[in-house]
Amino acid sequence: MGILDKHKVIETNATLLLVLSFLVVTIGGLVQIVPLFYLENTIEKVEGMRPYSPLELTGRSIYVREGCYVCHSQMIRPMRDEVERYGHYSLAAESMYDHPFQWGSKRTGPDLARVGGRYSDDWHAVHLRDPQSVVPESVMPKYGFLENNLITAKYTQDLIKTHQFVGVPYTDAMVENAAADFRVQADPDSDYDDMLERYPGAQVRNFDGKPGISESDALIAYLQVLGTMVDFSTFTPDASR
Repeated sequence: MGILDKHKVIETNATLLLVLSFLVVTIGGLVQIVPLFYLENTIEKVEGMRPYSPLELTGRSIYVREGCYVCHSQMIRPMRDEVERYGHYSLAAESMYDHPFQWGSKRTGPDLARVGGRYSDDWHAVHLRDPQSVVPESVMPKYGFLENNLITAKYTQDLIKTHQFVGVPYTDAMVENAAADFRVQADPDSDYDDMLERYPGAQVRNFDGKPGISESDALIAYLQVLGTMVDFSTFTPDASR
């Protein structure tokens, strides 16, 4: 019996095909999963990474709600053209506190993994209000309503608790002060020293330049932190991994 004949036997016998398919998938799955049980950590720890501040995390929720990930990725691949355009390739650690991660699957617009600090707050505010006024060829819809939607810290503590529950290392102090930290980050005249101790490097200012804390404030705070936590001028990959 030739190879083709043997293959025909498998294809014409549904039970045999099912059993063999199950064996192949099982073996493949074990090869992928078993090694993970022998690793202390599947993500290389990188200095500078911290959980998002309450205002940044709120902005991230708005980013997810509006489906920004549909047109923008947050994953720079280690290829020359990508690194030259967007900056250092993305590290797994940069998504370790993202639930869910925002890698995306396509780019209608540019990758946003390193957008933090690349543009001013005013640019972001105008871009959200009228994308075509700063990028004429843009097909991005207008999000001017975000600056009119004022938000409070009513559910901020619940949001932090939820992320703490799924493994983000928010401390009890971070949970307890969630509402206060939310408010002071958008108010440069407030006493925000304690907030900065909990979230080193967090940027404090009125992000959209308008009175009150709006969804635009939160979203800009999130965008401005993307790619800024890791100092790549001092980063050296762990060669042992």
